[in-house]
Amino acid sequence: MKIKICGMKYPNNIKVIQIYEPDFIGFIFYKNSPRYVIDTTLSAAVNLNKNIKKVGVFVNNPIEEVIKIVNEYELNYVQLHGDESVDYAKKLFAENINIIKAFRINDYFDWNDLNIYIPFVSYFLFDTATENYGGSGLKFNWEQLKNYKGETPFFLSGGISIADIQEIKKLNIPQLYALDINSKFEKEPGLKDETLINKMINKVRNEE
Repeated sequence: MKIKICGMKYPNNIKVIQIYEPDFIGFIFYKNSPRYVIDTTLSAAVNLNKNIKKVGVFVNNPIEEVIKIVNEYELNYVQLHGDESVDYAKKLFAENINIIKAFRINDYFDWNDLNIYIPFVSYFLFDTATENYGGSGLKFNWEQLKNYKGETPFFLSGGISIADIQEIKKLNIPQLYALDINSKFEKEPGLKDETLINKMINKVRNEE
């Protein structure tokens, strides 16, 4: 299972965390988020360890803005975490941009809604349904994941902590590709706890 650390903001923090080589680091380009990138974040992103994939997280941004940011900061993936339509995803796909499409999951989620996105995305991301666009620190009912019958691999997000690893592994869902971790590993929004991150990465990689 891969690890994505989302919502990193501070250059010195990024510099330390990248030593542990998470598989992905996410940078948030949603202005209403407390983890919204600052100029120094982006200079750190450009110089990130090349073994770590850079993900830009967007929420209903204009397509032209997304394309500009992808090119400027050499992002490996775009995570669409808003209400982006399939036509929106299709236009980014046409620009050779790799897409992670997020969906907010509750007990009434219609898994058929994913189908039209399949041709255009590399991964799905399943997060907890809340009034806001992620960052809630809340879990959804993971048993819902067993209703996912698609073949597209996905990231699991929403309030994941170190204590959840064994339960997640027991789900035994082949399409579960990566864990997206964020608020449970922070000292404050955007500032990750380096010790906790190191422990999490070791636990996921060494106990499989």
